[in-house]
Amino acid sequence: MNLIVASAAFEDGETVPQQYTCDGADVSPPLEVSGVPSEASELALIMEDPDAPGGTFVHWVLWGIGASVTSLPEGGVPDGAVHGSTDFGRNEYGGPCPPPGEPHRYIFNVYALSGTPDVEPGASADDLRAAFESLVLAEGSLIGLYGR
Repeated sequence: MNLIVASAAFEDGETVPQQYTCDGADVSPPLEVSGVPSEASELALIMEDPDAPGGTFVHWVLWGIGASVTSLPEGGVPDGAVHGSTDFGRNEYGGPCPPPGEPHRYIFNVYALSGTPDVEPGASADDLRAAFESLVLAEGSLIGLYGR
């Protein structure tokens, strides 16, 4: 199954507004999720830049989002959500911040899970993926672009 992930701030494949980047307020954009299967117990989110010079760079890791949550507010997360570690070395959202050059892709991947992944707060994206691999019921993504 596929989830539909959207944002009121930008369309899929379009530019992420500056306020959601390191050149702006560096707050997370509002996100909307639909198509969550009824048997899902929670959602997880991993935001990555696959175009980073050193390989895929993780900007946001979040899980424990209630399956009934249909939107994440700008700059906030739902009660009960748990942050993992990013490649910035923080347990919070870190917006697009590419080096000068061609725009990079920022992929907001959302997963509907049938259970709770067995990871501690601050877990890496790789650890979270390994923990929820057998729990994924559906997934979807939103891609934003940003360049400097």
